[in-house]
Amino acid sequence: MTAPIRVLLVDDHDLVRDGLAALLAADPAIEIVGEAADGPTAVQVARDLKPDIVLMDVEMPGGDGLTATRRILASCPTTRVVILTMFDLDENVSQALRIGASGFLLKTTPSAKLVDAVKACAAGETLLAPSVVDRLITTYVEHPPPAPQNELSNGPLQVLTPRELDVLRAIARGLSNAEISTELYLAEATVKTHITRILAKLGLRDRVQAVVLAYETGLVPPR
Repeated sequence: MTAPIRVLLVDDHDLVRDGLAALLAADPAIEIVGEAADGPTAVQVARDLKPDIVLMDVEMPGGDGLTATRRILASCPTTRVVILTMFDLDENVSQALRIGASGFLLKTTPSAKLVDAVKACAAGETLLAPSVVDRLITTYVEHPPPAPQNELSNGPLQVLTPRELDVLRAIARGLSNAEISTELYLAEATVKTHITRILAKLGLRDRVQAVVLAYETGLVPPR
């Protein structure tokens, strides 16, 4: 029997955590292993429990979610952090993606989709709806980091083959593996292989960072 997906909930509102816990725990494939109301507590709990997924609020008293995300990923490399927010235009989003967050979920996400999203994230998928991708990238392009701090350039992309560049462009547009398969006339297993190689060659954690890199290097123009 497959082990349940171990989830840590981080939000400063008790009602939000209670609601998320009740919703997710109702699915036998998910286990709520811990909760935290602020960033520092979340870091400690994550280090102790090593959850598969952390659902992380962005702004909390006593320690913000971005700092906590960075610290959790540094000490728990197999844990994936998904940012929870009320606003899909949150200016902190691009920073969260750069530091390694595996996706974005709005707190208004329908219940069934939230459960599916947690399962997808545990399976290695990216949690970025196309509408959120559009807005995040627009925000990022309008407010890029200062050039001296930007360690990414077109250089890394030179290691990719033309087909891998095609796949990276498709990822940046928010396409799923199945959609990339259809668009590029590739078997879905081949798409997965290309994505694995792209991430390895570019030293990226997951597809989310690949999206940021594709826009940051100009491979895909802002929409």
